[in-house]
Amino acid sequence: MKKEKEIFKKYLVGKGLKLTSERELILEEVFSRHDHFDAEALFQAFRARSENVSRATIYRTLPLLVESGLVQEALRCGERVCYEHIYGHKSHGHMICIGCGKIIEFENKALEKIRKKVCEEYGFKPVEFRFGIKGYCKDCQKKL
Repeated sequence: MKKEKEIFKKYLVGKGLKLTSERELILEEVFSRHDHFDAEALFQAFRARSENVSRATIYRTLPLLVESGLVQEALRCGERVCYEHIYGHKSHGHMICIGCGKIIEFENKALEKIRKKVCEEYGFKPVEFRFGIKGYCKDCQKKL
């Protein structure tokens, strides 16, 4: 967690911003989670612990975490935007069930090879790569 805090603080200073106590609490909450989350889930976690972090601060801090390279927008489904912390994690894709909302993470070496090959071919330096599939999980397929 120390490294993530240093990265975020350096990023904020570069933008003329400060690492406030609320931003630090948000950073800690994000990196304590091992799931996909949205702004409302963060707000409810703080509320359950009676910590005073406003919704507005969460909504303003999430894009800063994304821009700093610590967090990425994992997927969108309708109006809901889910995030995950990515610092120190391997690249992976997501399948989201449009029936029940289940999120399945997967790694695929062939996709990773294609991404690398395409970037090399075009002399492109990637900073983010997302691969997502929307459809129906096995359980929801049975209900169709």
